[in-house]
Amino acid sequence: MFEKIIGNNKVKEYLNLSIQSQNIPHSYMFVGKAGIGKKLFAREYAKRIMCINPNEECESCIKFETNSNPDYLEIIPEGKTLKIEQIRKMQERIAEKPIVSNKKVYIIDDADLMSEESQNCLLKTLEEPPEYAVIILIVANESKILATIKSRCVIVKFDKLTNSEIKSIEPNLTDEFIESLEGSLEHLEKADERQEQFKQLKNIVNTVQNGTLVELFNKSNLLYDTKDDIISMLEYLNLLFFEKRWTKCVEIVENTKRKILANNNYDMCIDYLLMHIWEDRHK
Repeated sequence: MFEKIIGNNKVKEYLNLSIQSQNIPHSYMFVGKAGIGKKLFAREYAKRIMCINPNEECESCIKFETNSNPDYLEIIPEGKTLKIEQIRKMQERIAEKPIVSNKKVYIIDDADLMSEESQNCLLKTLEEPPEYAVIILIVANESKILATIKSRCVIVKFDKLTNSEIKSIEPNLTDEFIESLEGSLEHLEKADERQEQFKQLKNIVNTVQNGTLVELFNKSNLLYDTKDDIISMLEYLNLLFFEKRWTKCVEIVENTKRKILANNNYDMCIDYLLMHIWEDRHK
């Protein structure tokens, strides 16, 4: 099981053992950075614990593969939150006994987007779950989950992917781009766009070192135009500065990030960044 999923071998061992021993808790919390495969693990685990006959493809598995298993449900955020109405609908369904499987499995994706009200609603089910029910919460930010919820879940910690694991999934990515992913495939669907952006950031760094201030501003449109993703851009810029041991420039970038996150005027933040990193390298 999990042979097709890259990474987190210790998690694989633990989940395989739970199936072999039939020691399957009613509630899990899969915790780790976004984009490292938590949902893939949850889906594969759900399929296996719902399987009626592991020696051949059973009705439960067939229906699971065709997204038609009535005993399985994924709950995803509606907009930016998981609403209490979604939890209540799940509770209505979970009260019904399984139809084609021995268990019912409910995956709550981005469970850290539940409001406190939604979490307290879910708590009622976690406290007294039906014997056939398994609930898996997928969480990136554990601090947003109430302690009462966490205390009723088996917490499974997921590690970030290693650079070599990412390379095995996407061999065409450059080493520099893989480094910028920081162990996650969250932004992989924009790989071509990202790699082009990172080329532009390297040109910015080269201009800081070898160009004039005017040239630097002229080549920095990327920073002004990527407001929605500026933090990622600045983090990669800091990686380039760190490799060059430009410690003062790293500090300037971090200060710029704080200004942006504090809702300072965006263009003025980028002006501040470019002016100060150029001055640091030409003083």
